[in-house]
This record gives sequence, C-alpha cells and structure tokens, in this order.
Amino acid sequence: MHSEVERLSEMAQAGERMIERLRKQAFLPDSRKGLNIRFGIAEAAQLLGCSTNRIRMAEDDGRLPPPPPTENGRRPGYSIEALQHMREVLGASPARAPLDRPAMIAVQNFKGGVGKSTVTTHLAHYFAIQGYRVLVVDCDSQATTTTLFGFNPHFNITREQTLYPYLSIDPTQTDLLYAVQKTPWPNVDLIPSNLELFDVEYELAASGADGGSVLASRFRKLKQGLEDLARDYDVVILDPPPALGTISLAVMQAANALIVPLAATTPDFCSTVQFLSMMDQVTGQLSQAGLTVDYDFVRLLCSKFDGNDPSHAMVRQIMEQTFGPALLPVSILESAEISHAALRMMTVYELERPIGSVRTHKRCRANLDEAMAQVAALVRRGWGLATPASPEAVVNG
Repeated sequence: MHSEVERLSEMAQAGERMIERLRKQAFLPDSRKGLNIRFGIAEAAQLLGCSTNRIRMAEDDGRLPPPPPTENGRRPGYSIEALQHMREVLGASPARAPLDRPAMIAVQNFKGGVGKSTVTTHLAHYFAIQGYRVLVVDCDSQATTTTLFGFNPHFNITREQTLYPYLSIDPTQTDLLYAVQKTPWPNVDLIPSNLELFDVEYELAASGADGGSVLASRFRKLKQGLEDLARDYDVVILDPPPALGTISLAVMQAANALIVPLAATTPDFCSTVQFLSMMDQVTGQLSQAGLTVDYDFVRLLCSKFDGNDPSHAMVRQIMEQTFGPALLPVSILESAEISHAALRMMTVYELERPIGSVRTHKRCRANLDEAMAQVAALVRRGWGLATPASPEAVVNG
C-alpha cells in the first residue's frame, strides 16, 4: 500500500501530465502558443492616436503595406507586429525617452488568491497593445505567470532558464540576458520560473554567519541585473512570490513602483493592511542596511470585484475611506471571460473571439482597458507625459 506522503508524489506527477495535455490542446498543432488577434482599422487608429484616413493614405503611398486580404476578399485586420511597424512609420511610438528611467513595477500582496498573476499578465499585454516594450520577470516558484505565457514550468523550463543561476550562492551567470525568453507577443519578453527557483531561498537561508552580507549582495545584484536589462524596455513587470522571503524582499527592493492587488472581501482587506504594515517595517530595516527602497508610485488595485454583491460594495467603500487616493478608482470586475481565458492559458487580450457572449466580452475588455490605463497613466506621468484629464485622475495623482 502507498502511504499518503507517497500519494502526494503521484498526484503531483498526474497533475503535471494533465497540465501538459491541456497545453497541447490549447496550442495545437505544434503545442506552442501563438498570437492570432487582429485589430480593425478604426481600433488601430485609436491605438495609434491618428485618423483612419492617415493610415489609408500611408497604405496608398506605399509607406505602409495593407493587410493581405482573406480568401473572401475582406480585410482581416492588423496584427501586433503590423501595429508596431505602423507606429514606427507614423511616429506614434509611446516609448520612453532615453533619459527616462524604465518603470519597474512589482505586483505584490502576501495574500494568495487576489489575482496577482492575472493582473501581471493582463497589465503586460495591455502595455504591449499600446506599443510599449515590456519585460515580465516571474520570480515566483509557483510559476503561474510563466504558465499563462504558454510555457509548462515542469516540461519546458529548466532551472538554468530561471533567475537561479544568477542569484544562487554559487552563480554561473553574471548578467540576466541568458534568461530572457521570447513570447508570442513581439514586444513582450519573459524571464520564466519553475519550482527549482525556490532553491535560492534554501541556499540563502543556509548561508551561515555571513547570511546578512550574502543577502545584501543578492539584493544589490538583482537590482543591478534588472536595471541593466531594463535599458531595452519601457516597462518591467515583476511577479514576486506571495510570501515574505528572500526573493520577495529582493524584488521589492529592485522595483521602482508597486501595485498591490486585493479582492473586495474583509479577509483580503485585513491581510493587505498586514502586508502594508510589514512592508513599512521591512523597508525601514532595508534602509538601515544601506539598501534604499524608492517607489515612484504605490497604488492598491481592487480585483475580482462583483458589482452585484453588496458585501463587495461595502468593502470597496471601506477601502476608499482607508486608503483614499492610493486606491485606484477603477476596479477589475469579476468576469467569466477572464476565467475562461485562463482555462486556455491566455489573457482576455489574446482571445481572437469572445468565449462567452459578445456583450460579456466587450464589458470585460472595456473594464480591463480602463483599469490597466490607470497604471499606464502613472508610468507616463513619471516620464513627464501624462496630464490628468478627469477629476478621478486628478485625485489619484
């Protein structure tokens, strides 16, 4: 008979095999994730901040290639690659100026189940659609973000492709270039994770009498490595583990902005208050150790909000009274479209067509756009580009 402990191994192996089956079903025929979304000319013009006539004129005079027609002669819309090319030709790139420092945003809360990885991936894809160069760094050994990008952490990612060779006690890499993976999005790269990244925590915990100096050196090393990489990006999004550990602290120290997602429930509110209190203590201790923590902005983002649930509205009101303008005014609404997309290891931004009703999809997409735009406005404001246009934006600023 198997012991219950042995059964854990069996369940883990069966689960990994099922994840691989789901991945193959989602990404047939070659089991690799693709990106087939298209944008009509009106949406493309809106994203580029120009008129449809300007795009047509550029196509007519040969500066831009028109999208190849489908078999029935219809325009299929523009791909992300085409949008990027259009931005270059029409001078519509939102990229930061060379002297503007890249935004390095940590999406963190020590409470699990608040949608941390969902916020991370949707934020990355939103920035990509807007034309920014994005790097996502999965620092969580649970690797949910890596999975949502179409990689199976168990089968596709080795320890040598994670942060481990750079952060370990005996590092084999001197910079982070080795870990950068291409994704289906032409302007989004990923540093993936898997379970073996947790070995860094073990090693640093066992570093002995020199543990404090070893930790400090690792903190400085991660920050320097990310800053070196960030030169080629506009936005770096960091997904740390949902617990207070070595990697989490290193990420929080490396970031220059913080988004704290929290659900509209009393336990999540209480847990987030504890997280903020803990961060206050930790940042003070880091400063005493000569490790500066400096954020351009810190904002809380209410996620998984059900507008039809009176308890959610009540907790949201408590959040507003407590956190004031630090709470972003637009919540991410609970939506079946997000859940259905996640089942396919995708975000809503990757769906070629609605999974549920068209109305549900449009409402979800509009809400995500509005919620993610709040963060983009804060990033652009840091570059001296964003001008608040609404009373909410003025308050939030």
